[in-house]
Amino acid sequence: MKHYFVSAAIIQVNDEILCFQRGPSKFDYVSQKYEFPGGKIEVGETPESALVREIKEELNLNISGLDFFQTVDHQYPDFKITMHAFKCFTSNLEEIQLNEHLNFLQLSLSQLSGLDWAAADIPFVEKLISESNG
Repeated sequence: MKHYFVSAAIIQVNDEILCFQRGPSKFDYVSQKYEFPGGKIEVGETPESALVREIKEELNLNISGLDFFQTVDHQYPDFKITMHAFKCFTSNLEEIQLNEHLNFLQLSLSQLSGLDWAAADIPFVEKLISESNG
């Protein structure tokens, strides 16, 4: 079974978080689910450098202020992922391009649980909400 090492961006805009809807997938359990964007860490990359590259490729966004948030290991039916999430910021939201996603929403922390998230992203959502509730 394949095991992917990936980075994900929890992009903050003011007091809100950007949430991205995946495109169709051959795996229905991730198809069109919401996620924190990112991608595979290539050989020779750090999780942070991979994330900066992937966000530029997928969304045409520059991110900054990367702050490690949490690592999640998740077993899907067809593959396993180890995902490192980083909180970060962007300043050029008007330049966003959805090269791989269907849609994105800018939501408050209290609204996050209302989305249909990819299973591996749910622990990040739960931690964000619990931290906001102090």
